[in-house]
Amino acid sequence: MATTKEYRLGEFTFPRGWFMIAEASELDTHKPLSVRFFGQDFALYRGRETGKVVLLDAYCPHMKTHLAAPNNTSYVVIDGGGSNVDGDGIRCPYHGWRFGADGKCNHIPYHEGPIPAAASVKSWPVVEHLGAIWVWYDPEGGAPEWDHPTLKEWDDPAWVHWKFDHLGMLNQHPQEVIDNICDYGHLSPIHGSTVQKYENEFKGHHAIQRQCGPHRTLVGENGVSPILHTITIYHGPGVLISHLTGLYDAVLMITHTPVDDGSLKVWHALLVKSPSNSPVATHPDMIAARQFQEASRLAFAQDFEVWTNKAPCLNGLFIPSDGPFMKARIWYKQFYNPRAKKQEYLEQCEGYYVPKGIAPYTEAEAVT
Repeated sequence: MATTKEYRLGEFTFPRGWFMIAEASELDTHKPLSVRFFGQDFALYRGRETGKVVLLDAYCPHMKTHLAAPNNTSYVVIDGGGSNVDGDGIRCPYHGWRFGADGKCNHIPYHEGPIPAAASVKSWPVVEHLGAIWVWYDPEGGAPEWDHPTLKEWDDPAWVHWKFDHLGMLNQHPQEVIDNICDYGHLSPIHGSTVQKYENEFKGHHAIQRQCGPHRTLVGENGVSPILHTITIYHGPGVLISHLTGLYDAVLMITHTPVDDGSLKVWHALLVKSPSNSPVATHPDMIAARQFQEASRLAFAQDFEVWTNKAPCLNGLFIPSDGPFMKARIWYKQFYNPRAKKQEYLEQCEGYYVPKGIAPYTEAEAVT
């Protein structure tokens, strides 16, 4: 694996943005969940009092005990009915110090008098939506620059909700995944796509790919491929959402979150509009949607298999027909540098780009 420094991305090791850190159903338990992202450990849990989702730095400031590591022997856990989550707070299993959802220690069972001001852990901004838990990560500690991922289709009963595919760890830097948004040249060899129109656009925190053509992976039972249109957008550095029209109307979401410098965790999901065109999705619709999601997962697996076995592309031998790799990499740098420098990168990359020899997707004026 290669590091952020080796890719020459900027001042920060990990990028600024919204990131998925868990499937919401993983918190359908009274126990806390130990997670690791951005090179550090966290305690993630759902409060037993209000159901509030809480993300805290993992280690108790008292003696550095992990607040969320599996523990079945501490009487803090035993007396808590099998959990050290206490109300919307959490108790350290070693000495019983309790930390509220704000990260501040509010009770030490054997201590009288004021609680030290330093007895606190960082509490992180998290949101539960689309069946996922999202955290805003910013090396500068700033407030969110844009909204967390949302979809109007999520609340429409005609759409079958996804079930997340947990694709696990990828021992590559996320730069290798981001490159895919502009990689026109891989669509035919990897995915069997016959691309008829294609373009990229970079605008603010969005990196956009628009393309259409027949496809050999997302096909019906008869093997026939309709013209597949995809409008794919990175919403910041870790959330890809793609609206697809073809065999079925669907919304694809792929999320990746850095674990350590040079590794990441990946999820895949597909929201599908009722294949029977029912105003409320039926059970047969759900079965068809699950089959279509599996086809989508297999299409993504074609990329994943290559990423798993490739060397880091630190200095690619890019050609004009590949796609605007260097523009995408400049766009990506905005998240690894102070917000004050963001505009410097956007001035170098914003606009429309079409690979040499392919028709643009829209009538917008494009550059090569």
